[in-house]
Amino acid sequence: MKPTRLFDWGYGVRMIDGYDLDMPGRTGIYVIEGEALTLVETGPAPSVPYIKAGLEELGYSLSDVRHIIVTHIHLDHAGGAGLLLKSCPRSDVVVHPRGQRHLADPSRLVKGAKMVYGEAFNRLFDPVVPVPEEKLTVKSEGDSLDLGGGRRLDFMDSPGHAAHHFSFFDSVSRGWFTGDTAGVRYHHTQDLGFTFYLPSTSPNQFDPDAMKQSMKRMADRSPDRLFFGHFGMSDEPRKVFRKVSAELDHFMAIGREAVAAGEGADGIRKRLVEHYRAALGNRGCGEDHPIWEPLELDLKVCAMGVEWYLLQQKKKA
Repeated sequence: MKPTRLFDWGYGVRMIDGYDLDMPGRTGIYVIEGEALTLVETGPAPSVPYIKAGLEELGYSLSDVRHIIVTHIHLDHAGGAGLLLKSCPRSDVVVHPRGQRHLADPSRLVKGAKMVYGEAFNRLFDPVVPVPEEKLTVKSEGDSLDLGGGRRLDFMDSPGHAAHHFSFFDSVSRGWFTGDTAGVRYHHTQDLGFTFYLPSTSPNQFDPDAMKQSMKRMADRSPDRLFFGHFGMSDEPRKVFRKVSAELDHFMAIGREAVAAGEGADGIRKRLVEHYRAALGNRGCGEDHPIWEPLELDLKVCAMGVEWYLLQQKKKA
């Protein structure tokens, strides 16, 4: 294992680096402190040892955990839930209603991830352990979760990245835990004086209009901060929403051009990479900058989602 990395922004919110895809700063597992200790996201199964080590460093035992919340059921957010739950005897797993059956029987999740990641699946995600149905708690639009001590989480259906996605607002930090609906925070560019944000448009439920509407609903609550699945916290929510919406428009324009030219998902990927290499190169990101490895991986998956959406729209026309 790599060294445990912990982050603390106050308000009783900590974060453990889960080293998803064996990368530092990829997927964050949040610890919401209070009377009912709560974890947000688990990452895939290989992240579970980091969660255990992080909790120990923070002075908590696994039996202290009361809730494990997954914003959606993609394996980089929820793949480790069943495995972690085995060590958290007093916890449930909180999930969107559309995700409940897939955590109880993750066979379709596994099949879909293998199509994307191929031979790397076992190294990156295995094992994917089912969550017992009696340990699943469903939260829908308008539901809340009382964590005690005056802390409440309010849940909102937040499609766009996936149909099985919710986000929730924390009354103490006044922050949204956004999962992937409000995009990805690329902290890697902070050495150059800025943070970079892009939408996450993975297949097969991506919907750009729903994504924009979800972000608008988050903005309407006037949050003070956003906590991202990938990766960390921003205290500039409105700037993030504007930036991600603008980049989403770029994604779709580039996708339409590539599809019209008959280039498919790989053509979209190549155009996206070319676009962002130029844009970030102009801001000082050289060829060896650490942003490129995660960004190019993400753009490959995002291109697949953009193509899927455009082909679905074509079928409806």
